Amino acid sequence: MTAAITIGQQLIAPASVKLDGVFGQMLAANRSGRLSSFIVDEHSPSISIFGQAHKQQNQEGDWYGEHAGKWLSATARAVAQGGQDKLEANLRRVADWLISQQDADGYLGNYAADRRFTVPQPPKPESWNGEPALRTWDIWTHSYLILGFLETWRALGEERYLQAARDIADLCWQALEAGIDITTLGNHHGMSATVLLDPAADLYLVTGEPRYLALSEKILQQANANPRLALLDKGIANEDAAFIATGKAYQLSWNLVGLAKLYKATGKADYKLAIDNLWNNIREQHLTLGGGPWGGVAHRSREVFNAPRTFLPQAYVETCSVLAWMQLNRELLAITGHARYADELERTAYNDLLAAMAPNGEDWCYYTFPNGKRVHTTYWRCCKSSGAMAVEELPQIAYGIAADGGLRVNLYSAGEATLAHAEAGNVTLQQDTRYPFDGAITIKVLPERSATLSLGLRIPGWAEDARIEVNGVTQPIDIAADGFVQLQRQWQAGDLVNVQLPMQPQLQRAANINVQESRAPDGSPVAQEVLRWEYVGLSYGPLVYATGLIDGFKTDETVRLRAGDPATWLQVGTDEGEGAPVTMWLQSRAPLVFEPYYRCGGREHGAWRLSWLSLPPAP
Repeated sequence: MTAAITIGQQLIAPASVKLDGVFGQMLAANRSGRLSSFIVDEHSPSISIFGQAHKQQNQEGDWYGEHAGKWLSATARAVAQGGQDKLEANLRRVADWLISQQDADGYLGNYAADRRFTVPQPPKPESWNGEPALRTWDIWTHSYLILGFLETWRALGEERYLQAARDIADLCWQALEAGIDITTLGNHHGMSATVLLDPAADLYLVTGEPRYLALSEKILQQANANPRLALLDKGIANEDAAFIATGKAYQLSWNLVGLAKLYKATGKADYKLAIDNLWNNIREQHLTLGGGPWGGVAHRSREVFNAPRTFLPQAYVETCSVLAWMQLNRELLAITGHARYADELERTAYNDLLAAMAPNGEDWCYYTFPNGKRVHTTYWRCCKSSGAMAVEELPQIAYGIAADGGLRVNLYSAGEATLAHAEAGNVTLQQDTRYPFDGAITIKVLPERSATLSLGLRIPGWAEDARIEVNGVTQPIDIAADGFVQLQRQWQAGDLVNVQLPMQPQLQRAANINVQESRAPDGSPVAQEVLRWEYVGLSYGPLVYATGLIDGFKTDETVRLRAGDPATWLQVGTDEGEGAPVTMWLQSRAPLVFEPYYRCGGREHGAWRLSWLSLPPAP
């Protein structure tokens, strides 16, 4: 890989990782469900639309072509883990058929000639709202196809898949060199087209071909030149994510994934500054308690970031934005090696991602709501394929190798991984745990040769009074610069690391606050709070908790919390396998029973879950 920076953490090839527990169940369901049923061959509806006969007459402007690249990406990741013979056969058949439909100039979309991205768009109207005059998703579809063929090449190792990706990128380069502005080719002021930055930068990192770096830089230059988007300048200026273009959570997060890869390739400090500013803004202002980017308040689109400091429990998390947020954290984990990004990956995966997925691995929620009804979406919807992609992210982010050769445990989950070390050879780490339902984790360390190395363990942000022992000897909890507790010692085969992350129910607070700004008679600024709605939520370890419809029928409830230590009125029940229930004893009403948000009310279509309760106004 060509890169201009020292990577903070090398993520692990999927074949070297086996996940059990909740993550293992998610992967198994994904592979037996969505990946095995949605697409099987060239006759599957989402693939047949790429046939020459269909695309020559297709004038429709929808996003359906994205499913091909998403399925290639997710299925290739699954195949790379091994033991997926049927999926591998389907992957090869579908990828080869798509290549057979690729035009000589590299075009592999599903649009008629006059609707393609190579045709300049008509001039923008004066009332332009961010939609291209000819609404197509051509660049969007090709972006996913490039990523899909890259993953297929990584999994199967056959050059024709890499060449198919290169041919698409070459056509994109020619179109932009001919004078087409990429921001005219996608909605949301171009963000749905500038996502090409991600696969273009990825191709450069894979091939080292200068034109793919030039393509990436040109995409960024055009994105930045659009005053409504101005991706780089607004990121550097610490603009709120809600006010970049339309603030579309999915597209903006995916653009940042591409910018992160371009930073890998160039090392330009401005790129990293823009990414860091926007990551911090999204992290602090625009995530649910379950880690998903959300929108949907008042006049704003349901898929657009809410205005800062706006809070509404009934707002939306689009599963597609969960995918892009996880991918951004994956890239930043690799770039910096810092545990904070693993924290976000774990929070999102165990909560908002899992909460959108049905146990059969086929049904998905387009939207999840902190307070709302579980609704499984329809056949063509984008989020079903995005969710499948996000699940297949889990093996490669679970462990890593730091720049100094040390080993890192990024995610806690039953399973094992084998990581390479210069002196110890292959080191197998075996996790035995019921996490996320229990904070007791045992890691057996099995190096090929006894050697001195550092094993980095993450202390989640929610954990207090964590304890670590090696072979029964207590270790100091010293957090290193990368956010991990680094156990530096000579490791022998069979050494045991015991991690205790005590879990206690924790109250979470949130508020929707409106402040009216004005000036005093002397001209000095003043601010008056005119609205404040306060809420309380509950978490237990890494899991967000929720309750069902209040009294069997109410979608909201204002509750009075008891005084004193919450430990005296939050009662943890018996864990029967998937997380202990927590009973909240309250003033003025019967107690409420909470359970993990992802399974609250059953993981069935139509189940209600409420993770926030209203609090009475302050006296």
